[in-house]
Amino acid sequence: MASKASRSRSASSPEVAVSGELFAPVSPQIELCYQTFGDPDAEPLLLVMGLGGPMTWWDADLCTMLARAGFFVIRFDNRDAGRSSAGQGRITRPQLVRAFAGLPVAAPYSLDDMAADSFALLDHLGITSAHVAGVSMGGMIAQTMAITSPSRVRSLASIMSTTGKRTVGWQHPSLVQNLLGRSNGRSGYITASLAIWGRIGSPAYPTDHDDQVRRAGETYDRGVSIAGQMRQMTAIVTQPDRGPRLRGLRVPTVVVHGLADKMVHVSGGRATAAAVPNADLMLIDGMGHDLPSQLFETFTRAIRRNADRAA
Repeated sequence: MASKASRSRSASSPEVAVSGELFAPVSPQIELCYQTFGDPDAEPLLLVMGLGGPMTWWDADLCTMLARAGFFVIRFDNRDAGRSSAGQGRITRPQLVRAFAGLPVAAPYSLDDMAADSFALLDHLGITSAHVAGVSMGGMIAQTMAITSPSRVRSLASIMSTTGKRTVGWQHPSLVQNLLGRSNGRSGYITASLAIWGRIGSPAYPTDHDDQVRRAGETYDRGVSIAGQMRQMTAIVTQPDRGPRLRGLRVPTVVVHGLADKMVHVSGGRATAAAVPNADLMLIDGMGHDLPSQLFETFTRAIRRNADRAA
């Protein structure tokens, strides 16, 4: 059910309009939950989150900062995440292991389908084209959007992501169990989340413990689906190598990657930047596989500067 827009105010910054959580039907089976920040007449910026992550992993403070930088910011829950619709089809752990090994597995949906969800959300909002920023799996979706419909992507920010080529951007197999083994109630989910973020987070930019607990609890309350994460992960591990198609891209692109990323090795970011003509590559020492608040201004400047190239 649509909520009325509300407003937030900072004592030292201009007022930024923030919508309530809204819902957009993007296909007969899928409805996406989304939220907006800023002036609808500003430049649209679509934020795409990664594996299993709800839109709230795009921190509201970062969204507000981006809105103050001149964007109409849209964050949303992907299918199979948060309050958006669940996907269809069942993936078993043996199937996922087969997919990781490069053996054929029929994925319930693809990254192309998730890119189509994103475009359908923009259609729902009456937006013809937008700047797009994606994190991890969201970066893969954002790349796919730029490849399939470059006229609709004003600029691309690919953050801690990769091209889909198996020899770059690798993830240690031991992390899979940590990602999928968090179904023992709210407290169990929070405990497991703290453990995994302790392994893959940014060593140079630690997150406050209480904030980690709050975010994990918020994520659980929004809805956590192990089956949904397995469907998303299957879409990731069965993706094609986008490298050859990225080489034909003419969309202004910035690639941001942490040198301490254990989830997606920095080789994935380097390969993405090498594939896209004239891409800017920003490597951040001490950054892992998260969006620490200490780097919000850095992310905002990078996305704003890249968007300005589109003008």
